[in-house]
Formats: sequence, C-alpha cells, structure tokens
Amino acid sequence: MNKPLNMRTVLVTGAAGFIGAKTAEMLLGKGVTVVGVDNMNDYYDPRVKEYRLSLLNPHNNFEFYRVDIENLEELSPLFEKYKFDGVINLAARAGVRWSLVDPFVYVRTNMLGTTNLLELMHRHGVQKFVLASTSSLYAGQKMPFLETLPVNEPISPYAASKKGAEAMAYTYHYLHGIDVTILRYFTVYGPAGRPDMSVYRFIRWIEDGETMEVFGDGTQKRDFSFVDDIARGTVAAVHTPTAYEIINLGGNKPYQLNHAISLIEENLGSKAKIERKPFHKADMMATWANVEKAAAILGWKAKVSFEEGIRRTADWHRENRDWLKRIPLP
Repeated sequence: MNKPLNMRTVLVTGAAGFIGAKTAEMLLGKGVTVVGVDNMNDYYDPRVKEYRLSLLNPHNNFEFYRVDIENLEELSPLFEKYKFDGVINLAARAGVRWSLVDPFVYVRTNMLGTTNLLELMHRHGVQKFVLASTSSLYAGQKMPFLETLPVNEPISPYAASKKGAEAMAYTYHYLHGIDVTILRYFTVYGPAGRPDMSVYRFIRWIEDGETMEVFGDGTQKRDFSFVDDIARGTVAAVHTPTAYEIINLGGNKPYQLNHAISLIEENLGSKAKIERKPFHKADMMATWANVEKAAAILGWKAKVSFEEGIRRTADWHRENRDWLKRIPLP
C-alpha cells in the first residue's frame, strides 16, 4: 500500500445523502475538517436528509453549505475560501427507474456536476478526487464483476451518466494529473437509508402491514453492502494515492431478494404481503463484486454480514418509527 495522503480539509458533496453523511461522520471522527455541500432536493422527503445532517452539525470541524454541484458559480467561492486536500463526490442523482422518467437531471448532476468539480480542482490545485460510481455499469457482464470488464453498454440513463462521469474524471487525470479513485458501489443499505431503495421500502411495508411490490419473482440477486463498510472504503480511498483506479466496493456475496425479505420478516416478527410485478427492463438480474482490488489497494473488505446489517437496519427503523411513518415512500 502507498503512503497515506494527509487530508486536513475535504469537500464532501452530497453530505446530507445516505453514503455522504456516513462518510462525513467517519472523516470527522478522524479529525478531518469536512466542508459538506448538498442541494437538499426533494427526490425523496428532505426530512431524512435533515435527520442525517443533525448528526453531523454538532461537530466543530463540520461546515455545511446548501449548494448544487450543477452550479459552477455556487461552487467556486468554496474553492476560494478553503484549501481542499481532497474532494469526495457523492452528490448524484441515483435510482435506475426514475432515470427513465427524467434523464436530463441525471446528466446535469452526474456529468455536468462532476465536470464542475474537476475543473475547480484543476484551477485551484486540488490533487485528490474520489468519485462514487455504480455496479449498474456491469449489466450483461460475467460475474463476479472485475473492474477491467468493458462497460460500454449501459442499460439506463443513470448508468450512462455515471459512465460519463468516470470518463471525464479520466480526462482530468490525463490532462492535469489529478489523482482519481472511482468507487463502484454495490447495493448499499443500512440505517437512515434512501426511502426509494428496496431494503427501506420492504421494512416500511412489512412494519405497516401493507402490500409490498416486488418486481419479478424475487430470485434476482444483489451484492448487498452495508453503509458503514462503504463509507469506510470511501474514507480509505481519499487517503490513498492511486493515480487513476476503478475499484469495486461490495459484499462479495450475492443474495436473492427473497432471502432479504425473509431476513426482514424474521427481524420484524411479521410476514410480508407480496404483490409480484413484471421484472423491470432497466434492472439487472444479478450483481456480484470482485473485491480483490479493494483489498490490495485500499486494504479494505466488507466486515458487516448481511444478517447483521439487516438486524441493525431494522432496529434503526423501530427506534425512529414515530417520525419515519410520516415520510412518504417515493
């Protein structure tokens, strides 16, 4: 492993987001000054984002700005005010299915936003960039997915916009020597998750005794990754010089959706009422990360088992049920 980079001040975009807030929390715990930005959009109820921010605000080394990375003029003053040692770009429009409804916002946030950050890094001499990417790029490839696989046939605007962001990051590495680590995340879940994601929705539906929607027969598999593990890998990435590398972060073991539902039922002590719907064309049947590169370069591997992760997620939902029941599912 390379000698760690000294990170005194780091810009974390999407700091009120699911992965962003946990990553910021871990950086703060290491004594790093974190400047967080988020546009607090209403893709899902902003009260979930406000909850995450409430856990970060007590830290003296945390500064937050309501800024949209699509807006270069809003971002520029931050690069003038702070001397960033690194940038972690976790601000993104996520969600495969919604990208079919409004592809334009995915292009603006994921591609233009990433370009804005890279250009400001170039102008201000910031050398380390970590970009959140996605396992969705591996559609149609042989499992377990290796980072060297060609990912030139994205099957959703979301995946295409992430591929565009990766390509732009390489361009700035090539032209300007920015040290880039691209992290391809695999199905992240955990406490304070996104209300549009399957684990959150399944817990909510089962808790409320409502009929839940499952697209397909439930035999599709996901390499579920607990948010603490993903944040830990992201923190490792910003401290590790790589020149330009693409690295998978995943659990290294796929589980059927039906198994995930069974674990949730077991933890909640309730049975699911399931309505099966046709499998969605933009979904993948299975994901599975080869994580050897993460181990070799970042010294990282997932620590939280799927069973433990589901238990901790279900516990969080029970503890926060009073206010979560007021959050509508997207």
